[in-house]
Amino acid sequence: MSMRTILFILVFFICTTGFSQTETKKLTISHLTKDFYVYTTFGDPGNGSLFPANGMYLVTNKGVVLFDTPWDTTQFLPLLDSIQARHHQNVIMCISTHFHSDRTAGLEYYKQKNIKTYTTKQTDNLSKIRNEPRAAFLIYQDTSFTIGQYSFETFYPGKGHSPDNIVLWFNNDKILYGGCFIKSTEATGPGNLSDANTIEWINSIKKVQTKFGKPSYIIPGHQNWTNKNALLHTLKLLKEYNSKKNN
Repeated sequence: MSMRTILFILVFFICTTGFSQTETKKLTISHLTKDFYVYTTFGDPGNGSLFPANGMYLVTNKGVVLFDTPWDTTQFLPLLDSIQARHHQNVIMCISTHFHSDRTAGLEYYKQKNIKTYTTKQTDNLSKIRNEPRAAFLIYQDTSFTIGQYSFETFYPGKGHSPDNIVLWFNNDKILYGGCFIKSTEATGPGNLSDANTIEWINSIKKVQTKFGKPSYIIPGHQNWTNKNALLHTLKLLKEYNSKKNN
C-alpha cells in the first residue's frame, strides 16, 4: 500500500469520524416504557461545550404530547419529523416545566405549528420578564390532564432549581418527569443556580417524595436518566452544597 493511499484512508477516517460525532450531538430518542419516550438534544450552557438536555414525549391515540421543548433550536422540526416517521402521529400538545431556554426554547415555534403549548402562570410571568418564549395556554394550579388513554398531573412542589419549576406525574406507570428540578445521578453538583433557592429546593424535594412515593422511572432534566435514585442524589447534592456554603 502506497504512502499516498495510507494518507487518504487516514484523512477519510478522521473526517467521517468527526462528522459522525457531530451528528450524534443533535437529537437522540430512546424508548422508556410502553408509549413513553425520552428525547435528548444538546445545548451550550455558556462554557462553549455541548451538554445534554432531556425531554419526554407520550404517544396517545389522540396524538403526541411533548414535555419540554428541544434546547437545540435546530431540532424543533427534526423532533416533529422523527415522531411522525416513527409513530405516524402528530404532536398536539407541549408542556414546559420552567422558564429556562432548555425547556421553553421551542414554544413559539410549536405555537406556529398549531400545537397547544402550556406553561404555568408563574412560568409565563418569568418568561415575559426575561424575554423567553411563551406558551399559548396557562396552568393556574396543579392540574390533571387526560389525553386519549393516558392521564397525568402537574405538581408545583415549591422553589428549587427555579422559582417556577413543576414536575409531572404519570400515576398508572409510576413515571416522575422532573425536568431540571431533579438532578441526574451522574451530576456532581447542583448545576445552574442562577435562579435557584437551594434551601427551599430541599423542602420541595421532600414534598415530591411524600406525594409520589416510589416512582418506577425518574427523568431528570440533564444527563443519565436510567437511575431510580435521582431524587435521593439531588437531595444529597443540595445538602453538601448548603453545608459547604455555610462553612
